[in-house]
Amino acid sequence: MTGEWRDVKIGEVVSINPEAIGYDWPFSYIKYIDISSVGEGLIVETPQTFCLAEAPNRAKRLIQDGDTVLSTVRPGRRSMFFVKHPEPEWVVSTGFAVLRPRREHIEPRYLYACVFNKDFTNFLVRREKGAAYPAVLTEDIADAVIKLPPLADQRAIAHILGTLDDKIELNRRMSQTLEEMARALFKAWFVDFEPVRAKMQGRWRRGESLPGLPAHLYDLFPDRLVDSQLGEIPEGWGVGKLGDIAQNIRRSVQPTEIKPGTPYIALEHMPRRCISLYEWSISEDLESNKFEFKCGEILFGKLRPYFHKVGVAPVNGVCSTDILVITPKKDEWFGFTLGHLFSDKFIEYTSAGSTGTKMPRTNWEDMACYQVIVSPEPVVKILNRFSRSLVAQIIAMIHESRTLAALRDALLPKLVRGEIRVKDAEKFLQERGL
Repeated sequence: MTGEWRDVKIGEVVSINPEAIGYDWPFSYIKYIDISSVGEGLIVETPQTFCLAEAPNRAKRLIQDGDTVLSTVRPGRRSMFFVKHPEPEWVVSTGFAVLRPRREHIEPRYLYACVFNKDFTNFLVRREKGAAYPAVLTEDIADAVIKLPPLADQRAIAHILGTLDDKIELNRRMSQTLEEMARALFKAWFVDFEPVRAKMQGRWRRGESLPGLPAHLYDLFPDRLVDSQLGEIPEGWGVGKLGDIAQNIRRSVQPTEIKPGTPYIALEHMPRRCISLYEWSISEDLESNKFEFKCGEILFGKLRPYFHKVGVAPVNGVCSTDILVITPKKDEWFGFTLGHLFSDKFIEYTSAGSTGTKMPRTNWEDMACYQVIVSPEPVVKILNRFSRSLVAQIIAMIHESRTLAALRDALLPKLVRGEIRVKDAEKFLQERGL
């Protein structure tokens, strides 16, 4: 490192919560980010849109490019993210602190690196106040001390760590795209019956291709819709129940039977409306029985099913008993099963049938009764081949991202404390092809 490093308090180099929506707010709505939609280093759910007239008490704390946002409630959970290219309507909950760097003193991504450092988190945890919802004050954040090198060194450190963060974010965006492709194909084939309608309307002819419909699939689909108890369905297709093709696997394990180091997935690790499960913890001090799951099996959050927590396990492990482990009875029905479990219509069905007022839960018995339109197996096999390929790519990117995150977490504290040089860190990454 070159130049002088000095210790400074965060409050000396940032503005904390500098802005809120004023009377000149140009929109009639906000895109709102709350704590439940933020994970460790990222926004895991799309910001919710609220009309200001209908949600006057929603937080109106503005964010802008280069801000660092972190939760002041339960800081040990490390709900935080770096703001890049936000939409102008984005605001965050007052449960967050918005740190805006004074750029003449501190590089934005270097600030984020200091806040992301677990030393910073540990400092805040020691300042927590309250029992049920422990939180810290903005004064506590302002008092935290960080190492501040010259701006040139800050930018070099930020570049190294930012390169890793950007690759992790790219993987997440690619996973999201793959998910969208899988959902779009399922909807087109099994909800909208687009191949059948295209044939009926003369838009798809033998030997021709349409988007998502290569020519060799032409004979798999009929050219008529017929009446059924679920409305019009393709000719030759039938009506069945989800339980005819899928099952709830209950491999109950006691805490004493769980090997040390086993991945553990709880509902808090499952993002809403996202099948990619990037987060899990390692089983330690578990006190109640859990369910075992295998890589590639479907996990469904049965508690408050309207939260839409449905994902594919990227590892072998154990999960909370508020998560159902679901598999197709025959492997070729995997894509079909996943498509239905993730669909908005199925989530509405499970939510409507949930029992309990404060903590409503669904159950497999009711889920298994859900009526589905069943196509011939050749159609299902094509969908499954496509779905399995996309899921395999997603799982590979999850593991790559966790490897990158481990590298970042190893380098970050040493870089922001000045314990290793930037050139050494660059060489370390180059040796790993990064």
